[in-house]
Amino acid sequence: MGPTDIDTSERPFVLVWEVTRACDLACDHCRASARPERHPRELSTAEGRDLLTAASRFGDDQLVVLSGGDPMRRPDLVDLVAHGTDAGCRMTLTPSGTDGLDHEALAELRSHGLGRLALSFDGGDADSHDAFRGEVGSFGTTVRAAESARELGLPLQVNTTVCAETVDQLPAIRELVADLGAARWAVFFLVPVGRGALLDPVSPERAERVMRWLRDVRDDAPFGVKTTEAPFYRRVAMQAGEGGNGATADPATSRRPGIVAGDGFAFVSHLGDVYPSGFLPRPAGNVREDSVVDVYRDADLFERLRDRDALSGKCGACGFRRVCGGSRSRAYAHTGDPLASDPLCPYVPDGYDGPVPGPAHEPADTAHGE
Repeated sequence: MGPTDIDTSERPFVLVWEVTRACDLACDHCRASARPERHPRELSTAEGRDLLTAASRFGDDQLVVLSGGDPMRRPDLVDLVAHGTDAGCRMTLTPSGTDGLDHEALAELRSHGLGRLALSFDGGDADSHDAFRGEVGSFGTTVRAAESARELGLPLQVNTTVCAETVDQLPAIRELVADLGAARWAVFFLVPVGRGALLDPVSPERAERVMRWLRDVRDDAPFGVKTTEAPFYRRVAMQAGEGGNGATADPATSRRPGIVAGDGFAFVSHLGDVYPSGFLPRPAGNVREDSVVDVYRDADLFERLRDRDALSGKCGACGFRRVCGGSRSRAYAHTGDPLASDPLCPYVPDGYDGPVPGPAHEPADTAHGE
């Protein structure tokens, strides 16, 4: 099932549950500002089962991602994966590269229904990756986990954070993704929340160049490519010929809406709060009192985020807003308004003369409308 097959006003394409904030790593970009110990009020096993049962009511094959922190720190993780699978959900895991991520643990999770493993690589070698992750040996542990996934027939996704510190590593990481036999490379463009607020993002113009490069990678690589918190990748791809119209690509040629916070995506925190995204920490309910289905479908915040005509600034004026929509999380992080313009996108719609958010642009590379 993909974005063309679902009505995102009724169900998210991706539901992420942060099962714990506990983690032994201290990654520079960590949204959760993870810490070594588990929170005493994180959702219990019974509450987790109830959440997964509720998630299954979105519809057949609901994609659920168990994240953290490090979900391997939950002693009931196998139970949760098994329950979600039995309820009819597609279960995915995003663990940290620690010693707890060994072949035996992955084999048990696979045998209880785990359908995909997502591992993070933020450097093409041990030195660069371990420096970013704050733990010597993390690279080697993560590579071994990827090799175990291949042996177990467990599809692998590689996640990478793009910021000023990592952007030059992308070509080397691309080669690593291919060598590991990954099915998908998910490239996350930094949103300044948690410890990530201390990192420097790439400039809008550099982001645009990376998008063009990623499109070329997608066309040539043996794996799929997706972006996270950078939906304007779809605009870049269309302008490069995705819609068959080259630089004058018509957004109407694409039937697929971009997946953004609250529209195709939802996040449940370790304490049960329901957010449009883990990077847009404005709660719309809590699963201890509210159905995650009802919150996603009916909460005012989610409904407003699904209304692309409610966007303001140049995102609101953009002809690509229905196929892109801009990062609502980054808009919120920079302005406190989730409907404001995405400051990472340099595109200026034709005829737009309002304010352009974000850091100073590099005029030679600014992308303008037709």
